[in-house]
Amino acid sequence: MSTKPVFDCLKDDSLTQLYPGYSSFTCLSAVLRLFNMKAKNGWTDRSFTELLEFLHEILPQGNTFPTSHYEAKKILCPMGLEYQKIHACPNDCIFYRKEFEGLHKCPRCRVSGYKVKDDDKDEYDMKKGPLAKVLWYLPIIPRLKTFFCQC
Repeated sequence: MSTKPVFDCLKDDSLTQLYPGYSSFTCLSAVLRLFNMKAKNGWTDRSFTELLEFLHEILPQGNTFPTSHYEAKKILCPMGLEYQKIHACPNDCIFYRKEFEGLHKCPRCRVSGYKVKDDDKDEYDMKKGPLAKVLWYLPIIPRLKTFFCQC
């Protein structure tokens, strides 16, 4: 494990050229932009890894581009940021936390908290499906603590 502060790790990655002689994108800026596209378009980790492998192959020899989702995450998140996934109503009425944690339908709008397929008639099947909306919460205090500690 590196003993450099997180800021220094990010600074080094922001200065690392994608490949020798190319200065339009650094490794960090390219990975950041691709992660943004991944999030916007709902790419799976597997499809993202395939894209990274392909880009690594077509870039010139000696490039610093990551070849997997895991390697890209290590560049982007050297801090190991904590996050919480919070189940939310599809209509933004409530978060399924505290007194609403055990519910499967929103008490305000009566909409299921799970993605419903057209052929789902059984409410039990709906409860097993994927969540309709999830909020990713990044608590600020652990982020600040991590930022000022060692990598």
